[in-house]
Amino acid sequence: MSLLGVIGYGVAAAGWLILFLLLLTSWRGRLQGGLLVAAVLITLLWALRAAMYAGAGALAPDWLYQLLEIIRNVAWLAFLAALLEPLVREVWTNRWVQWFRAILVGYATVLFAIDLQPLWGSRFELPVDAGILGHIGLAIFGLALVEQLFRNTHPQRRWATKFLYLGLGLLFAYDFFLYADALLFKRLDPVIWEARGLVGAFAAPMIAVAAARNPEWSMEVFVSRRVVLHSATIFGAGIYLLTMAGTGYYVRTYGGAWGATLQLAFLTGAGVLLAALLFSGQLRARALVLMNKHFFNYKYDYREEWLKFIGTLSSGDPNEPPWERVIRAVAEIVHSTGGALWVRREPAGFTLVARYNTRDRNEPAILVEPTHSSLTLFLEKRQWVIELDEYWREPELYGDLVLPDWLGKTRRVWLIVPLLLGNHLQGFLVLTEARAPQQINWEDRDLLKTAGRQVASYVALLETNEALSEARQFEAFHRLSAYVVHDLKNIAAQLALVVANAARHGKNPAFIEDAFQTVANATERMNRLLAQLRKEPPASTVRLMALKAAVTRAVEARIVQRPVPVARFATDDEPWVQADPERLVAVLEHLLQNAQEATNADGVVEVTVYPEGSMAIVAVRDDGCGMDEPFIRERLFRPFTTTKGNAGMGIGVYESREFAHASGGELTVDSRPGQGTTFFLRLPLIENPNAARMQAETHEWKNPAESY
Repeated sequence: MSLLGVIGYGVAAAGWLILFLLLLTSWRGRLQGGLLVAAVLITLLWALRAAMYAGAGALAPDWLYQLLEIIRNVAWLAFLAALLEPLVREVWTNRWVQWFRAILVGYATVLFAIDLQPLWGSRFELPVDAGILGHIGLAIFGLALVEQLFRNTHPQRRWATKFLYLGLGLLFAYDFFLYADALLFKRLDPVIWEARGLVGAFAAPMIAVAAARNPEWSMEVFVSRRVVLHSATIFGAGIYLLTMAGTGYYVRTYGGAWGATLQLAFLTGAGVLLAALLFSGQLRARALVLMNKHFFNYKYDYREEWLKFIGTLSSGDPNEPPWERVIRAVAEIVHSTGGALWVRREPAGFTLVARYNTRDRNEPAILVEPTHSSLTLFLEKRQWVIELDEYWREPELYGDLVLPDWLGKTRRVWLIVPLLLGNHLQGFLVLTEARAPQQINWEDRDLLKTAGRQVASYVALLETNEALSEARQFEAFHRLSAYVVHDLKNIAAQLALVVANAARHGKNPAFIEDAFQTVANATERMNRLLAQLRKEPPASTVRLMALKAAVTRAVEARIVQRPVPVARFATDDEPWVQADPERLVAVLEHLLQNAQEATNADGVVEVTVYPEGSMAIVAVRDDGCGMDEPFIRERLFRPFTTTKGNAGMGIGVYESREFAHASGGELTVDSRPGQGTTFFLRLPLIENPNAARMQAETHEWKNPAESY
């Protein structure tokens, strides 16, 4: 035996080992799958033993090799019989399977005994031809079962089993040829026997493809499409480079004086062509179509497709509009070059909102498809993916569907995919032709419809976000308007109070002075409101101020209403804060006004200022009607909620809390019905600048004395 036999059977053993591992890890325990795993394992052991036999240079095969070969053939025959049983069950009785198994086991036992008769040492010897005829019989049995399987398989199912028939038919046909030659020449031909290993290697991938296409065998053999594509690309590139090298050598050898130059030019051009082919999207699409059509049970790797689809929707270039990303996510499923998206916009209908790689100069910028047009009604009722080529070729399949004129004018239109949210048509996608021509089937349609439902939810979310953004803009405008009206109401109340007291105190110089101060304050606040409406920066800025001064101003502004508020300062240490003085005084005035309105004329309203840790606190207390806990929790700090009827806007407390938060503080309340209310305005405490300056001056004065 030569080295070729060792290599041939070694390659066969490697191929069967890979197939065995794939099948073993995916076996689900069914009979057909178990028989297939067993047959592959026996074939693997037979190939290993044959490689060892070829490497040892033995003159004749030993008993282990002969036993493994017989068991191999019996295992494949049992597997074929298990596949044939459900196909012929209606024609033959169920007992034929038991008879077949019994005959098969008996036949194999007798054949093994004949092959091992030299080891018996018996006087009775059968002719050598008996063993050869026995092996020929096994090969004929195998070919007969393959033929019966092929004949009884429905034509539409033959694509799933044809590689099994080819692989096993190749094994049994070659065995028939090997032993027929041995019967003729009374010995096994070494050359034919050595080539048998490579023939067995050819059969392994065919059976792997058949197992992947038949999930009813309980085999979910998974081979990544990406790995297959990359491996095929590398293999094809290798063949191309070998061909290119051979052609270059031929050009150099027979090109004469121009041979070297022509070889370099040829290799350069061939290299550029290879790079162009490797980066060609159309070639990749054609390769995927060919691979999915001929080598996989399902056309798509659904896990990979769905991850890629969701990844495209949720990520990508942040500068890419989300509407175009929607089109691209669906188009990439079927390798479409582009498309356009229509979304329902009531009451106009379905409006064109985005295009991706499909701009046509002859089309108008805005297209609207009516809600009750033939196309939209068909998509919502039938929920079909419309293939334009099929529509023009077999219009009767689509009933009374009439496509709009703009669709007929659009170039390269291929598919129309409905975007369904439940049974409601949220929109539809129009996809252009794919990079590689392909026919879509039920698998493409189901995947596109499922992706369309996901896109419909995404489109609805985008529409909701846009509506929410517009609502927030209006909300900001309404909030500003409410603030303006609220401040105008307070200014009007101040001026009305001056007018009401003018007849009684008009000749009092102190009243006149207070009236002018009130008018000046009202003018300043109105100018600030006008600046806010013009979106100008406010006149007053955040700065350091004494909290006592702000409280004093607020109390002086509210002494015109009873009960008159009283200010109490707990310590000699004057708290300082960093805030907008005008807004701080306005917040304190509002809290005092609320306390006065909630308290009887003979009640108590007092303001206390004191530091607490790192916070400066203003406590506004009254002994009025108070508030219950549900009101405080659910309504007090909500804007546009008031208990004053038409007299209030319901944003004063909300605005006060927003001011406290903006200043780094907090506004809290403690209240009991019938016991009064206390508001606590907490602001970050700032070191008194006057005290710090005095301390610095004292330190500078003491330093000279220390030098003596």
